[in-house]
Amino acid sequence: MAEQSSMSSSTSFTWGCCDQVVANEKYATCVKCHKTYHYICLSLRENYNVPKGWQCPACINSGPKISRSDSTPLRNVSSNRANKRPALSPPKTDNITLSCDDIRQLIQDAVKKEHTEMLSKFTETLNRELQPIKEQMDKMDNSMLFMNSQYEELLKEYAASKDTVKELQKENLEMKMCINDLVSRVSQLEQQTRSNNVEIQCLPEKKQENLLQIVTQLSKVVGSGIVDSDIKYCTRVAKQSSTNSRPRSIVVQLASPRTRDQFLAATIKYNKSNPNNKLNTSHLGYAGPKTPIFITEHLSTTNKALHAAARIKAKELGYQFVWVRGGRIFMRKEQESEHILVRNKDTLNKLA
Repeated sequence: MAEQSSMSSSTSFTWGCCDQVVANEKYATCVKCHKTYHYICLSLRENYNVPKGWQCPACINSGPKISRSDSTPLRNVSSNRANKRPALSPPKTDNITLSCDDIRQLIQDAVKKEHTEMLSKFTETLNRELQPIKEQMDKMDNSMLFMNSQYEELLKEYAASKDTVKELQKENLEMKMCINDLVSRVSQLEQQTRSNNVEIQCLPEKKQENLLQIVTQLSKVVGSGIVDSDIKYCTRVAKQSSTNSRPRSIVVQLASPRTRDQFLAATIKYNKSNPNNKLNTSHLGYAGPKTPIFITEHLSTTNKALHAAARIKAKELGYQFVWVRGGRIFMRKEQESEHILVRNKDTLNKLA
């Protein structure tokens, strides 16, 4: 359509660019959509000649593309462009009004949708990555359950063992007390079997010695009056230690405990009466240096060891007296002190 000038305001057009009517303003009408466009809205110069069959840019863009020899939108012709008229009013828009709440809701929905998608992807990835760890945790859980069951069984066994140990300790204590009592009784019985015996110590040994004659001669020296009929048995006994240089002791079994006590009492009296010439080998006619002779009660093996321990303890603690009477061992620190009966080694350990 050829170029035209703007008609009066009473003329009705369908405007494609704006609805402003300016007197004597040039415009062009599209042969397809029949909408009218101002030159200035199309950026065309006033002296531009609109070709016949002109179409607006919107119709050209909506149809199939053709070569540049056909009707190209006039606004692409840069040589004929003019300055664009400032818009006097905003372009037409649809009557859509959005409030702040609507905009906020739209944003929230978009964010929620995006968040849901991201969370779904993250959860899927996380589950995939954590699956091996979950399997390992399940295995560890099963192992812990097994170990816990084993531990519970061990606790039960330990509790049962603890009770058993308590019972055994109790029985052991009772048995220990019983054994100590039995040992004490056996020692007393063993000592009682020696109630008629005396032991002669440190008497030198000679070949073809007559022990019966030696005992009777010692009896005469101390004045006990023992005769041959009072002596039931007489012999030398083996040493407890082979490294001991002392001669073997002589064990004499007399007729009765009374005879034995008389012999021991006479020996003690003689030694007290002759402090400078106590019973020794010269009284038996032995040549050589004088060596003391000791006549004591014949103690059992247990009492001998206890007597030796008591003498060692007496030296350590300064006790002056250690003696044997009736198969029992006594200690006294001083002449005026109370005597102590040594029953066992525990008695020695308690001494101070």
